[in-house]
Amino acid sequence: MAFALLLAGLAIAASSTPARAQEAATHGALAMDQQIARLEALGITTTATDPPAGVVGAIWQASIPADNAMTPERIALGRKLYFDARLSADGTVACATCHDVSRGFTDQRPVSEGIAGKLGRRNAPTTLNAMLLTSQFWDGRAADLEAQAKLPIVNPVEMGMPDGDAVVKVVVADPEYVAMFQQAYGRAPSYDDIGRAIATFERTLVFLDAPFDRFMAGDVNALSGEAQRGMALYNGKARCVTCHPLNAANPIGSDNRFHNIGVSARHQDFGSLAKQALTALAADSSEEQLDRLALETDMSELGRFMVTKRRDDIGSFKTPQVRNLTISAPYMHDGSMQTLWDVMDHYNRGGEANLFLDGGIEPLALTDTEIDEVVTFMVALTDVRFAKEGETAMAAQRTLAATKRPFKDEALAMRRVLPFESKSAAAGQEVRP
Repeated sequence: MAFALLLAGLAIAASSTPARAQEAATHGALAMDQQIARLEALGITTTATDPPAGVVGAIWQASIPADNAMTPERIALGRKLYFDARLSADGTVACATCHDVSRGFTDQRPVSEGIAGKLGRRNAPTTLNAMLLTSQFWDGRAADLEAQAKLPIVNPVEMGMPDGDAVVKVVVADPEYVAMFQQAYGRAPSYDDIGRAIATFERTLVFLDAPFDRFMAGDVNALSGEAQRGMALYNGKARCVTCHPLNAANPIGSDNRFHNIGVSARHQDFGSLAKQALTALAADSSEEQLDRLALETDMSELGRFMVTKRRDDIGSFKTPQVRNLTISAPYMHDGSMQTLWDVMDHYNRGGEANLFLDGGIEPLALTDTEIDEVVTFMVALTDVRFAKEGETAMAAQRTLAATKRPFKDEALAMRRVLPFESKSAAAGQEVRP
């Protein structure tokens, strides 16, 4: 938490926005009008209905539902909704509160803060490039952006509205909204169309112009020698490419699958949690119940299992994208890793041993120099429009990593000790749901 606040403070200092305006904003987010100004400075407009640079046209079209084509009217409506805190029960939380333009379209906190200061159990993923993911949320419980956009509004610890009807009442009380819905969808406001409009706006948030992209396009000077060595490791010894492929068909570097890499295993007994979850879901398996269990209880740590109830999904979470990582710390579903060095140390040691660990997770035997090179390459995946913010954030990360590497374990990384030799308690985590 302290590091997240440090990053926020550095971002404020580096910007032209007065610090007092940031401090006055609800839940620590930048004031909405200032976020909108930053959005426009980034070049995001309501007329961006064509495939953006870096996205294959066929993939772009496949990501857009047939009943929600991109139009300027729908983008404008979605943008207004995204920044409107009136959609929350106490009028303090908007989509942009936890997906702040000034903070990499996330909130740079381990877990997000909703109405009345309530904290959820999961880290807020960035909305940048989210349209290129094949499912939404860390556990994939929403099939698309349209479904994802609606759930936080009615979740008790996020925006806290009692139901979709209550949200629609807020919207229809505003004549401007009524007119905009008519222009966008040819009908009166509905909760489904609120989700559709927000999703349409979020599809404009594609940021794929990084030094890496320029290097791949032929600019041999776009990547430093260290970054190029890091790219070779990423695709080789470090094995990042196994779950984070980067290519024209998959420009964000996610396999869109779910893996147990052991993050939750440090502090949870998966067996007892899985049994609790099966009991709770047998009583109520609704979408709303799943959403609450994922954000309000320890069952959050079960990840994809909560959706599928499959034993092999226990403790598994969706592979996140590797784009714009410099501005979206902290990392992992629970925000437990503060730096990219933490992430690399975790993988280098072979994750955290548990009975449900993904079979592809094993010690990597990377040296400190090699870890630095992979981090340098990952920095080169940040869009050039965020270069200044990324440099500031990475300076803070380097300072922290120089004195604190809580996940580093050379004995495990170099296979002098085997993972289960240091995790004998894992034998007690058996569960057969």
